Amino acid sequence: MLRTTAAVVAGKAARAASRLRGGGSALPGLVAERVDPGFLAHALAEVRGGIVVVSGTNGKTTTTKMLVAVLRAHGRTVFTNPTGSNFTRGVISSMLGELPIGGRLRADMAVLELDEAHALRFAEAVRPTHSLLLNVARDQLDRFAEIDHTAQLLATLAEQTTTGVVLNLDDSFVSRIRDRVADGVQVRYFGVDASIADRLPELQEQDVRFDDGFTAPEPGPDDGLLKPSDERTFEVLFGESAVGPLELQQRGLAAMINATAATTAARTLLGPAFDAELAASALRAVTPPFGRGEVVMAEGQPLELVLVKNPAGFTVALGTYGTTPVATMIAINDNYADGRDVSWLYDVSFESLRQRGVAVTSGVRGYDMALRLQYDDVPVEAVETDLDRALDQFLARHPDEPKRIFCTYTAMMALRRTLAARYDLPDIGEEAS
Repeated sequence: MLRTTAAVVAGKAARAASRLRGGGSALPGLVAERVDPGFLAHALAEVRGGIVVVSGTNGKTTTTKMLVAVLRAHGRTVFTNPTGSNFTRGVISSMLGELPIGGRLRADMAVLELDEAHALRFAEAVRPTHSLLLNVARDQLDRFAEIDHTAQLLATLAEQTTTGVVLNLDDSFVSRIRDRVADGVQVRYFGVDASIADRLPELQEQDVRFDDGFTAPEPGPDDGLLKPSDERTFEVLFGESAVGPLELQQRGLAAMINATAATTAARTLLGPAFDAELAASALRAVTPPFGRGEVVMAEGQPLELVLVKNPAGFTVALGTYGTTPVATMIAINDNYADGRDVSWLYDVSFESLRQRGVAVTSGVRGYDMALRLQYDDVPVEAVETDLDRALDQFLARHPDEPKRIFCTYTAMMALRRTLAARYDLPDIGEEAS
């Protein structure tokens, strides 16, 4: 189609210019859409093996990266949005780097991480064959007015899905979406084995009672259940069969849950071709996406970046990482992408940091974080709201020991860019997925 070809040419030119100027990832997508309003549908028209949307509040980037790795291990050619741009124009911008002039993507499958609202905009252009819906959590209150609205966005996405939907068994806002799925669309679930349910603050937070007669589903043999054997090793159970045991490079229960979601989705997509050993091997090799437990060698010592976005996530992170004796920094911003209201910090217990203390708090809300720590009797050495100066102080004061930074999204992005420039790391566009 001539219009699509023209859109590819214009978009590629805009992409090249944007990279030279250090610009954002949305402009090339905008240019391509202006030339061809049906660009997404035309570009994905020959992707026959599945168009998968991964959405939800938390875990999209990590789960998408894991799912892509498992599918590729099975020999599938998979397109994904590697910049982590989880909106439609970001997807187009990512796609432009791989599209031939004819404008038809050459891939067996497309696996796309999409923001809850932008997932619906994508579905208006291209109905996904499969959706993987992860969770609904409190950190969306600022962005989408209320938690029910976020759940409604995911339910509407499920309604638009044509072949299969994978739902979080343990999130009642998500599992009840089964009643919104069209007839003939396959429904699968992922969750945790009953033996560890009491370890998940997410489950306790999501323990909502509905007055419409909803009953949580019972897992079946095609639903994936996480069963850890210790803090690092786990299996994903499917009835009498299992994937694993395996150990991830990214630590923590949240990463294990993401792996369970990805494995369940891959098994749904691949059907009889799914190979448990290939899946386990692929998951073992996945490196953490930037800022999600990524470890950077800074002046000869490991520096770990841990993203925190809400009470449940921060609590899990502290439980996973906070017991290890390392120097700690906490960076809290309140920009739009972080959520304006940081009162959720008072729903987190920081007692695990009490013995060692926190070296520095930083970010726009650095002083607020220091005050919150004071209430839990956690000593704070310094407050420096400028992130780069805080990082310099942190590295200088603790040169000979491992270090960890808990940070909100925009603080993480800023720190990661600084660390990339100093230590020659892959940039965000190459690393995130």
